[in-house]
Amino acid sequence: MMMKFFGKGKDSSPYNSLQPSTSPSSSRLPLNSTPVTGPARPIRLVYCDEKGKFRMDPEAVAALQLVKEPIGVVSVCGRARQGKSFILNQLLGRSSGFQVASTHRPCTKGLWLWSAPLKRTALDGTEYNLLLLDSEGIDAYDQTGTYSTQIFSLAVLLSSMFIYNQMGGIDESAIDRLSLVTQMTKHIRIRASGGKTTPSELGQFSPIFVWLLRDFYLDLVEDNRKITPRDYLEIALRPVQGSGRDIAAKNEIRDSIRALFPDRECFTLVRPLSNENELQRLDQISLDRLRPEFRAGLDALTKFVFERTRPKQVGATVLTGPVLIGITESYLDAINNGAVPTISSSWQSVEEAECRRAYDSATETYMSTFDRSKPPEEVALGEAHEAAVQKALAVYNAGAVGVGLARKKYEGLLQKFFRKAFEDHKKNVYMEADIRCSSAIQSMERKLRAACHSSDASIDNVVKVLDGLISEYETSCHGPGKWQKLATFLQQSSEGPILDLVKRLIDQIGSERSSLMLKYRSIEDNMKLLKKQLEDSERYKSEYLKRYDDAINDKKKLADDYTSRINNLQGENISLREKSSSLSKTVDSLKNEISDWKRKYDQVLTKQKAMEDQVCSEIEVLKSRSTAAEARLAAAREQALSAQEEVEEWKRKYGVAVREAKAALEKAAIVQERTSKEMQQREDVLREEFSSTLAEKVLSYLSRSLSRARISAELL
Repeated sequence: MMMKFFGKGKDSSPYNSLQPSTSPSSSRLPLNSTPVTGPARPIRLVYCDEKGKFRMDPEAVAALQLVKEPIGVVSVCGRARQGKSFILNQLLGRSSGFQVASTHRPCTKGLWLWSAPLKRTALDGTEYNLLLLDSEGIDAYDQTGTYSTQIFSLAVLLSSMFIYNQMGGIDESAIDRLSLVTQMTKHIRIRASGGKTTPSELGQFSPIFVWLLRDFYLDLVEDNRKITPRDYLEIALRPVQGSGRDIAAKNEIRDSIRALFPDRECFTLVRPLSNENELQRLDQISLDRLRPEFRAGLDALTKFVFERTRPKQVGATVLTGPVLIGITESYLDAINNGAVPTISSSWQSVEEAECRRAYDSATETYMSTFDRSKPPEEVALGEAHEAAVQKALAVYNAGAVGVGLARKKYEGLLQKFFRKAFEDHKKNVYMEADIRCSSAIQSMERKLRAACHSSDASIDNVVKVLDGLISEYETSCHGPGKWQKLATFLQQSSEGPILDLVKRLIDQIGSERSSLMLKYRSIEDNMKLLKKQLEDSERYKSEYLKRYDDAINDKKKLADDYTSRINNLQGENISLREKSSSLSKTVDSLKNEISDWKRKYDQVLTKQKAMEDQVCSEIEVLKSRSTAAEARLAAAREQALSAQEEVEEWKRKYGVAVREAKAALEKAAIVQERTSKEMQQREDVLREEFSSTLAEKVLSYLSRSLSRARISAELL
């Protein structure tokens, strides 16, 4: 039953357009529909009424009724909110037309048609009207799986070229979203009787299939060689190795796509802009501001669409507007009767998209809620990290759907993100803390040195200053290297300014040694304590010095590596300069040679022009001579005519003379009958003389005329 709704005939003529006759489908069309008026705009072609039945919009019916010539149909289908309408607007050559949205809500419901067909000429010279169809997204949140399959099937059945619009590359999820192709092959038949239609049989009547990949960022390389987008598509459609029900299901989708769309192509478009706010109003951005790679890909896609699209055929019939109305109504009847089933992987697609969206929200929540005011201590940072993780997981669990592989995959990705973000933050704050500790130690060294070298310096004052500095350091500085730097500072201070101060005080209190011995012992005890601390600090110092030496060695290795690379690049630069110089010399030589050839060409051109001028002048002389000869020939002709007239006159006179002579002779015979014999003799003599004289004159005149004509002809 579905055969009459599907495909293109192989042996049909493009001029065999069939106008629809009265049928049950056409008889149900509204009689009060009016043609589209005003500027061109998108109009609704197919919609679903409140009873869940598909209908054609009367306004679109009226517009199609006016298209009596062959039509080709290009439809764009794909997921919702991924820029299908933008592609159609570019095919129209407009910045606006089909509605483009920047929100999460889909713009297009059902199928929409551009009201003004585009006049096009196919490569074989056939003129046709190109119709552009915008399709509702196949996975919008307010759809059912059956509805998506029905919209997809209708777009395929009506199209000469079917563009499947998708964001990103072709992965397993993208192929699974086309599992409704498998459903089509199970429920659409080519013949009214018989078993199920195979994909290869259905593929004979399918449109050209274009898989359009938007925001594409992958390098098209296979086995270390560049491949075309078409090769990338064919590689993605190769059968998956393995066994089991899952593998069989994946390969069934791939086999169905290859068989249903034997004529297929793939195009890639990079992200047009980097600014997210500008992407949301892409239809308002001038094409000149888009990335050159995006514009080049868009031009290639537009050229392919216009060159490869053909008038749509159903069997041996070339579709016109009225024929398209009848076929669409018939197909809608089939859909309304349940001919197209539901999508097998719709829930998986929704789960994948929602989990991805929840993952993005969770990562943003983690970054925004992480308390960066916490001191750079392991415990404090761990608490801030754990709090941000709990909030991000709450956001993810609230937004993610399902309990399958997609959710587990993004949960794993989220945990990896948490770990990496936390480690990066710790690295940064520890580095900043280390810098602050170093700065504080330098300030403490200056203050302690000033206290030790003051005029009233004493051990008590120095210890008091040192205690204040250490207390301030403990409260203001943090980080894993805090105590190590303090120990180093104390050791250096005890060996430096403090030791100098002690020596100076010992010299000053030599005379008071006995009285100050007790205080000295107290100080000595403190020094022992400090030495013990210094020993501990020395142990830490040796460990960090070893690490410092290792770091210096690594730095030297890197410096040597970079030096060798710089030397290699300098050598290559010198080689390139030499090649550039050689090429410059070659170019100069070629320029000189071109100048010589140009000079020779100018000389030859000048000589040729002089010869042409000489030939033209000679031609003019010959033309003038020819004109004079023609004039002389005309005069000779006139003289010949005059001579002929003179000959005729002489002949006439001769006849008159002969008649007069005869009359005279008759009279003479009557009067002089006696002398008839003598007179007869004299008459014969006179006739002979007259005839010979006349003939000589005629011959002489004719010879002169012929001589003049011959001379004129020779001159010509």
